[in-house]
Amino acid sequence: MTPKRINLALQGGGAHGAFTWGVLDRLLADERLEIAGISGTSAGALNGAAVKAGLARGSRDLAREWLEAIWTGVGAFTDEVWAPWFEAFSPMAVSYATELSPGYQFIDGISRSISPYMTNSMSQDALRRLLAGLDFEAVCAATGPEFHICATNVRTGKIRLFTRKAITTEAILASACLPTLFPAVEIDGEAYWDGGYTGNPALFPLFGPALPRDILIVNINPLERPELPVTARDIQNRINEISFNTSLLRELRAVEFVQRLVHSGKIPEGSMKDVIVHMVSDDHLMRQLSVATKVVPNPIVIHQLRKAGSAAGDAFLDRDFDAIGMHSTVDLREMFV
Repeated sequence: MTPKRINLALQGGGAHGAFTWGVLDRLLADERLEIAGISGTSAGALNGAAVKAGLARGSRDLAREWLEAIWTGVGAFTDEVWAPWFEAFSPMAVSYATELSPGYQFIDGISRSISPYMTNSMSQDALRRLLAGLDFEAVCAATGPEFHICATNVRTGKIRLFTRKAITTEAILASACLPTLFPAVEIDGEAYWDGGYTGNPALFPLFGPALPRDILIVNINPLERPELPVTARDIQNRINEISFNTSLLRELRAVEFVQRLVHSGKIPEGSMKDVIVHMVSDDHLMRQLSVATKVVPNPIVIHQLRKAGSAAGDAFLDRDFDAIGMHSTVDLREMFV
C-alpha cells in the first residue's frame, strides 16, 4: 500500500508542546502515512526539528527517539513506573498549584516589571544546551520532509520564514523567544521574537506545488472557551490564547475563501491550491491548563499531555484516515460563521 502523504502544521505553546509530541509519536508509528512537509513555531519548531532529523536519516524510530530525547531534556519521565502516579493527579490542580507557587509568582512578577535585558535568561540558555545535541545536518538536509519554522521580526512586525540551511540553533531560539521573558534573538543584524505572533503555525509554506493538499494542524491553544473569563488569571490566560491563535485563524479564513471560489467555479480548478484541512486537538484538557504550565515544565503535566496527544492522534487515524486526500475534516465555513 502506498503511504498517504500529508503535511504537518505544529503550533507553539511552551511545555504544552508535549501534546504534539504524543501526536507525532503516534503518527510516526503508522507506516500508512508519509510526512511530506512540516511547518512549526516555537515548541512546534522544536518538535518539527526532531521529526525532520529522524526522517532525513530515513528512520521513523530515530525521529521518535529524538522527540523523546528532547522532552526528557525538558523534564519528561518516560519510565512507565511513574505513569500510575502521574495519572492520579488532576492537570487543573497541578496547573493551578504551579500558578500560585512562589517561584512562578516571582517569575511572573519579574517579567511584568523588569526588562529581560536586565535579567539572566537561564531558560533560554537551557534550551540552547538542549538544541546543542540536535542533528542539525539532518534538520537542514534536502532529504526527508520539507521543514519550515518562523519568527517575528521585531522591527517590521513581519513574519520571517527559516528553511533548509537557515534553520540553526538561533532560528529555533528566535521562534520560541517570548519578549517578556527573553531578549530578542539577533540573526543577520535583525532582532526576532516568538513566531506565534505572526504564524502559529504558518500554513503558507505548505501550499507549494510539490507538497500534498492535506495539512494536519496540531492545535494546542484552545480556539474557543464557552465560559466568560472574569478573574485576572483567567482573563490573562484567554488573552494569551487569542493572541497566539489569531494568525492561524487568519490563514484558515483565507483557505476557506479559496475553497469557496474553487468549489463554486468562480476560479478555474487548479489555478489555486484547494487545501484539505484536518486538525488534532484536545481542547477539554487544554482548557484545564494555564500559561503557568507552558512556562514552567511539570513532569506530571508533560506525561498527561503526551498521553492525550497519543490518544488524539490515534482518534484522528481511526476517524479521518480515509478522508486524507479526499476532503477536509474541519468545517471551515462553520468555524467562521
